[in-house]
Amino acid sequence: MTFKTLLTSALALGLSVMAANAQDYSFRFQSSDPAGNPNFEFQQGWTETLKEMSGGNIVVELLPVGSIVDYKETQDAVGAGIIDGHITDTSYFAGKDPAFGLIANPVGAWSDPSEMIDFVENGGGAELMNELLNPYGLEFIGVSTPGLEAFVSKVPLDGVADLQGLKVRNPEGLIANVFRAAGAAPVNLPASEVYTSLDKGVIDAADYSVFSVNQEVGMNDVATHPVYPGFHSLPLIEISMNKAKWDGLPEDVQQMFKASIKEFQQTQVNALKERDLAAIEAAKAKGEVTIHDWPAEERAKFRGIARGEWEKVASQSEMAQKVYDSLNAYLESKGLIK
Repeated sequence: MTFKTLLTSALALGLSVMAANAQDYSFRFQSSDPAGNPNFEFQQGWTETLKEMSGGNIVVELLPVGSIVDYKETQDAVGAGIIDGHITDTSYFAGKDPAFGLIANPVGAWSDPSEMIDFVENGGGAELMNELLNPYGLEFIGVSTPGLEAFVSKVPLDGVADLQGLKVRNPEGLIANVFRAAGAAPVNLPASEVYTSLDKGVIDAADYSVFSVNQEVGMNDVATHPVYPGFHSLPLIEISMNKAKWDGLPEDVQQMFKASIKEFQQTQVNALKERDLAAIEAAKAKGEVTIHDWPAEERAKFRGIARGEWEKVASQSEMAQKVYDSLNAYLESKGLIK
């Protein structure tokens, strides 16, 4: 069923129904993750936390990716009231405004999830998210992340200089542009071809996933010089709701949403970090992996190179410029960039 068909029949279908009792609330959210995915399971935990906090009065039905609309259509569906909210990677909507892509994953900006979360919650990021989302009929409620990706490499990488001439798998777009600016030679490959391409020497390194996933799928077996913590990619996952419905909620219900999302955020971040640390111990036990942790000055150097590419994105829209300015001010205030 297409988005347009859903839009015209949303009221008849009754996809989002407020319970008859004014103190009971029922919502339907769609995730950008599939059922069974670890991140989806954490998100389901959020709905249980919210239900428990409210004594059972607030119920969110969380649907896996594609249940009602395509993952790139959830923003429109939430704004139209077809679904009440979504949990999704903000970068999926960069086609509407490049600011969505820049705030969602400013490549090279973050060396830990806590940095991105602090930017959103205390550095102006939440206000920017609402300035971006409100015109589309959405209200930003909170943020989480599946974590900072490790970097897969067959050769030792101890800083920016080691990226020169490196054949690295990167998706097209900002991330490939940043690595190219840093002297690497980006190669666009589907995820399904990364392992064999590393094994056969088609590429030297790869932007793939977090350390635990890389370990599980054998990346570290063929590329024994991973960089951890990573230095390049950390996605912003937004939890947003239809703005009219959000504005109509009592303050205590809004506060329960925010408090439960904060608990979900910390549960996800901490659990995934523990999973990474366990995977590191497993990799070390094999005795074949050398883990490289870039010093702060090398991370700052890469961030400085990345800033040149952020600036190009900033020139593409008024909101992208606002994101760029706010991001730079925050990073400078924390001494993360000069």
